[in-house]
Amino acid sequence: MGKHFISVALTLAVIALSVASCEKSPYPGYKKSDNGLYYKFLTENIEDAGRVAQEGNVVFMDFAYYLDDSLLFERHHDGFNDRVRPSVFKGDLYEGLSMMHEGDSLSMIMRADSVFYKLFGVQQLPAYVKPESAVRFEVKMNEILSQEEYEARENAKKEALDQEADGKFAQYLQENGITDQPTESGLIYVCTKAKKGLKPQAGQRVKVHYTGKLLDGTVFDSSVERGEPFEFALGAGEVIKGWDEGIALMSKGEKGILYIPYDLAYGQMGAGGVIPPYANLIFEVELIDFE
Repeated sequence: MGKHFISVALTLAVIALSVASCEKSPYPGYKKSDNGLYYKFLTENIEDAGRVAQEGNVVFMDFAYYLDDSLLFERHHDGFNDRVRPSVFKGDLYEGLSMMHEGDSLSMIMRADSVFYKLFGVQQLPAYVKPESAVRFEVKMNEILSQEEYEARENAKKEALDQEADGKFAQYLQENGITDQPTESGLIYVCTKAKKGLKPQAGQRVKVHYTGKLLDGTVFDSSVERGEPFEFALGAGEVIKGWDEGIALMSKGEKGILYIPYDLAYGQMGAGGVIPPYANLIFEVELIDFE
């Protein structure tokens, strides 16, 4: 009786597995992880597998995602990286990334409501998104770096750009015969029309006319062209550091030129799409008044 019971149990188990294997996947060709992620390797780097993405790694990818069959976003290696984070829901993008080696290409499918609410953090689904729609991520894993490797690379890039900007500034000064000594910060002020009198102090409001240029002579802004002086509180951080320092060197009615290294201007980021990153700047300035 006992043997018969075991035989029946095994038979039922085999039948159950057979039924399960015959169930049609909603996404043909995709496997389903234990957490419910549907995934399919388009390219799997088995023979020469690089490192596997782990939580905290910075990954550089070709990346795209689709709503059903409509492409919503696409970015390639030179413009897209992300950090592998803990999953925000079972079977999400980060589970998929943690399955990938360098060189792998993976397609992942998950429900739109989970993606938009939990991964993207929207408060309300866009009108074109149905909760049950499929979001498909297509990822090619180009490179995986540890946090330490990523920081070392970024620091090396920054150092190289620092040196390049410093070199351009020094070259400009030399080629244009500017020999005035810089201040301790690196600012150079050349007076073109001297005036005697008091100089503004921190906290006072100053009124200034200016024309701003890049080193190649491109004018990016001018209060003179607008016909309206610019006012600000000196030393309050309302303007770039080079201005706070430079305008404080002037007397009322004085004119001059500020040669401002990038780190006293808009730094590594640039500004407004007009001033590029690491841009050294030139300002022709006139201190009209202060109070």
